[in-house]
Amino acid sequence: MFCSNGQNETEPKERPPGNFVSVFGAKLHYVDAGSGPVVVLLHGLADDVGVWESVMPALAAKHRVIALDQIGFGRSDKPLLGYRVATFVDFLDGFLNELKIDRASLVGNSLGGWVAASFALTHPERIDRLVLCDAAGYAAVTKTMDPRAFSALRLANREDIRYLGPLTFHDKRFYEDVDLVLKQRVTAGDNYTINQFLDSMIRGEDVLDGRLGRIHKPTLIVWGREDKLIPLNFAERFHKEITGSRLEVIDNCGHMPQVECADRFNHPLLKFFGDEQ
Repeated sequence: MFCSNGQNETEPKERPPGNFVSVFGAKLHYVDAGSGPVVVLLHGLADDVGVWESVMPALAAKHRVIALDQIGFGRSDKPLLGYRVATFVDFLDGFLNELKIDRASLVGNSLGGWVAASFALTHPERIDRLVLCDAAGYAAVTKTMDPRAFSALRLANREDIRYLGPLTFHDKRFYEDVDLVLKQRVTAGDNYTINQFLDSMIRGEDVLDGRLGRIHKPTLIVWGREDKLIPLNFAERFHKEITGSRLEVIDNCGHMPQVECADRFNHPLLKFFGDEQ
């Protein structure tokens, strides 16, 4: 959502080109590393595969790890669709089909967590494990969010970035270079996607309320204690409603632990996937 490489740099970091696959006539960009059981990483609103740079090497030691630029974001195509969570779920399903992946574990942050949970509800037979990191999806997220904060999610100007930064990150280094962030927002070209999706949130489409009891896959919930965008009480609600789920809270960390607190995020993640005892 901000410095997509998780660093406070004067210029965005160049990344390898990755791979592309056609899904429903649109090109989706992804990065693929390692071998073994498949883990798919799903970024949040206004993000891309770069937010997983510190996660992929750790997981790739024993897994095939795929970070996907969801349709409408990153280097993936940005068709003029009515973006909603159901759209991202359909494209994720098509993406797995094109890569001939029958089953996978999903790790999703924010919007990506909402997509992961919705995919698990829609296609339970395709899910091994589920990790929800500071996930959206409850109707109350929209209804209780400060209206100025919700408006700032559009990231349309410097003031939006200044307002949203402290709500998203505990460490100000991740948002203090406002002009760099605005440059990244302009070059990302995903404003249409963001606006369409936020309108879908306002309409209350695809919310998870009353549905999570149907998830019976091993689930890890990871949350930054200082997340001021989607507060910790939502983590506790996910934990209560998904039977047998585990909850890990990371202190002194905000809405994107995989970026801001990568080592402390990776530890419970690897333990959950059986890579650490």
